[in-house]
Amino acid sequence: MATNQETGHSKNVATFESLISAINGYGAGYNPSKQSITVSSMTALAQNASNYLSHVNNASGNNSIAIAGRTVVFKTLSSMSTRILNALRASDTTKQIDNAAQALVRKIQGQRATPKLSAEEKAALAAEGTVKKEVSSSQMSFDNRIENFDKLIQLLTGIPQYAPNEIELQLSSLTAYCNSLRAANSAALAADTQLSNARLSRNEVLYKENTGLVDIATAAKMYLKSLFGATSPQYKQVSGLAFKSLPL
Repeated sequence: MATNQETGHSKNVATFESLISAINGYGAGYNPSKQSITVSSMTALAQNASNYLSHVNNASGNNSIAIAGRTVVFKTLSSMSTRILNALRASDTTKQIDNAAQALVRKIQGQRATPKLSAEEKAALAAEGTVKKEVSSSQMSFDNRIENFDKLIQLLTGIPQYAPNEIELQLSSLTAYCNSLRAANSAALAADTQLSNARLSRNEVLYKENTGLVDIATAAKMYLKSLFGATSPQYKQVSGLAFKSLPL
């Protein structure tokens, strides 16, 4: 579903086309000296704006697909990390190695090593004159999760006892899975950048000062007001055509 902001851009272009249609009805009487508000220039601008709307829509679709693809690939990361930890614990490793792996799994899954203090516990400590600062344990950005999963694989690489029979838990499979995580995240980041760039280009065409569609529409309406008069039927026909500035 289109957002209100995206709908607003489309509405501006549609209203601009309505303005051009009205101007065409005035025939040769519409003859401004300002080149940018001539019928030919405005028609070209309307087409250009329409093209950029399409570019944004296309980039938005690609972005949604990339985000969905990343979501699918990352969906099994937490459960896979748990399986890896359990497989390691089931081998003949030391408690220290298991703890090192568990610390990485916690980061991958966004868990805390110690429970977070409640409001009551913080208040009790404050009453005793103790201020305990808690550092956020969350490392749930896609980049951080990938990095911690890679660290887990590197840890496992140096542990001879980690030799599961399950193919999906073997080091080669885990490395391939980590590569798929990186690829999916890179694709999503690239798609987001392309969408951002498409929006910037569209905004310049629609809202740049003096040359953007909104300012051109305002100038054309002012010319019509000057040409026919503020109370004329011609100006009244277009005076109600509203254009919105760039949404914040």
